[in-house]
Amino acid sequence: MMANADHTRARELRAQIAHHNDRYYGDDAPEISDSSYDKLVRELRDLEQRFPELVTDDSPTKVVGSSLNSSFAPVVHARPMQSLDNAFDDDDLRSWVERLDKSVPGEALTFTCEPKVDGLAMSLTYVDGVLVRGATRGDGTTGEDVSANIATLASIPRHLSSEAGAPPAMVEIRGEIYMAKQDFADLNARQAAAGEKIFVNPRNAAAGSLRQKDASITATRPLSFFAYQLGPSEGATGQWVPATQREVLDQLKRAGFSVADQVVVVGCADEVVATCRAFEQGRHDLHFDVDGAVIKVNDLSLHRVLGSTSRAPRWAIAKKFAPEEQHTTLLDIDISVGRTGRVTPFAVLEPIFVGGSTVGVATLHNEDQVAAKDVRPGDLVVVRKAGDVIPEVVGPAPGQQQRAGRGAPWAFPATCPSCGTGLVRSEGESETHCPNGRCRAQLIQQICYFASRGALDIEGLGEQRVAQLIDAGLVNSVADLYELSSEQLLTLEGFGDLSATSLIDGIARSKQQSIHRVIVGLGINELGPAGARVVVRAFPTLDALSQATVEQLSALEGIGPAIANSVVSFMANTDHLEVLGKLMAHGVGVTEETTSALPQNLLGKAIVVTGAVEGFTRESAEEAIVQRGGTSPGSVSKKTFCVVVGAAPGASKLTKAESLGIPIVAAAQFTILLETGVLPE
Repeated sequence: MMANADHTRARELRAQIAHHNDRYYGDDAPEISDSSYDKLVRELRDLEQRFPELVTDDSPTKVVGSSLNSSFAPVVHARPMQSLDNAFDDDDLRSWVERLDKSVPGEALTFTCEPKVDGLAMSLTYVDGVLVRGATRGDGTTGEDVSANIATLASIPRHLSSEAGAPPAMVEIRGEIYMAKQDFADLNARQAAAGEKIFVNPRNAAAGSLRQKDASITATRPLSFFAYQLGPSEGATGQWVPATQREVLDQLKRAGFSVADQVVVVGCADEVVATCRAFEQGRHDLHFDVDGAVIKVNDLSLHRVLGSTSRAPRWAIAKKFAPEEQHTTLLDIDISVGRTGRVTPFAVLEPIFVGGSTVGVATLHNEDQVAAKDVRPGDLVVVRKAGDVIPEVVGPAPGQQQRAGRGAPWAFPATCPSCGTGLVRSEGESETHCPNGRCRAQLIQQICYFASRGALDIEGLGEQRVAQLIDAGLVNSVADLYELSSEQLLTLEGFGDLSATSLIDGIARSKQQSIHRVIVGLGINELGPAGARVVVRAFPTLDALSQATVEQLSALEGIGPAIANSVVSFMANTDHLEVLGKLMAHGVGVTEETTSALPQNLLGKAIVVTGAVEGFTRESAEEAIVQRGGTSPGSVSKKTFCVVVGAAPGASKLTKAESLGIPIVAAAQFTILLETGVLPE
């Protein structure tokens, strides 16, 4: 029997995973390591397997990738760019091979083992041998058109080489954009010298560089490309119709692409395991970062036989490398303050090389985690880092807890290190907060968040720049950004004519962002992008939203009491109202949402989608409804116009729809509903 605690934990896991997906895919700024992320997903998957009633339509265990960046035009992939299922140990690999043997009895399976490059998945489309488009994976069904940026990469051929034979009328090449280790180090050295953002790791540097609105910036970044797969094609003949994955890679190389030289063809589970182990042992000998190995069935004809699930092919799997661990001395424990006032402890370490780079700091998460791990300054501690992302302290090295002369347990500071205000930890919570809304550390993070890609999207406002503006007395709130001038910036160290003009222009352009992005940028607790869109439909201006009541907001489809109270509380704050007034005076948040060119035949209709709808992800199905004037809430109510039911629907939604007499629409009729705006017969 499922306990309430299981339901609560599943909800918490979904929220955490969604947050980290946005940080990883949307902001190119992960907050946790790959291994920590994988643990969250595994825990949620285990819960869903034990209690199927916990499965939701938008569960991270069923979807691929992330939301799209609105700065780029959407591209619908001819064939979905799926994710891969993961194997975390040798037994997982052997079980996968065993399942395949049972699925295709009598076949002598062979496999390709390829390094899993830690980069950004990319689709390149060639027509008559000429590059015409580059698109990111996006949510797997719809990606972002980054053709102008792709055109600046020397590693991507503009024309397919004649050595590959007559090109197909159309062919899609899939691969990975990445940044080589030395190129990454050189880029960060240049960034530091210019006082600009320092990138966390090569993967995020590559993703951030590729997704620049200004392609000339991408052109200055040392990006590379590995090809690894042939996508859909038209008119392919000869060498462009390979029989195996090994032949695919050979053909891609003939066509002018770089492919990984480390690819090995093996013939059994033991060889798969041995090859993955060899890849892991030699990971730091490569000039690029890897976070695992990809194993594929070599025979392409079997790919069609084996098929795929809603999110991953059955004929391929990713073997994730185990987090590497090293021992080093914990010099000190310090704390950082986030935009909401959340205070997080982190370890200051004797620098140690782990996971492919030198680590000097590592997260400790919260006060309870420090106590549970029992790490103290002076201890020799275990540090690990998966995928070269965020290092963490695992705990004290063996024997440290019995060490003579060991220091006293670390005590959480009583006051904020930035403003000196007394810190607060509410009863029953694991997090500690600084309650001072005017705290400098919070202000830095608030402005960075306001300027982030998912909000106002202002280039050039990293932490160092923002701190510089605050310390110079030029900025005390997000609204003050709109009063800056080039002349003021030129008085600050590190600003030249070009950088000053670029920042002022970027701030000016942000005034044209739609109202819902401004609301996101304000950082109201509980209110995310989807909720902001709902709120804006009812309260289309900042002024109107500031006067909304809890009852009015709670009545909106998809906005519950928690979000409503958070919005009203935010708007009741006099400091916030002052900032809102200044923003509106500068013309920020007055641009209406872009009106869709599609017929508004679903205007005012709430349509719930449950289960997998062929040809759509959950996000793209919701967007299709919104673009036609409707709403797509996550729950069924009396206001629901109809419920679209796909594969593996949520039982609770179906039950509630039936009890309320809400019309049910089969997934196969979803496009008819979109086109006509009426219930299919």
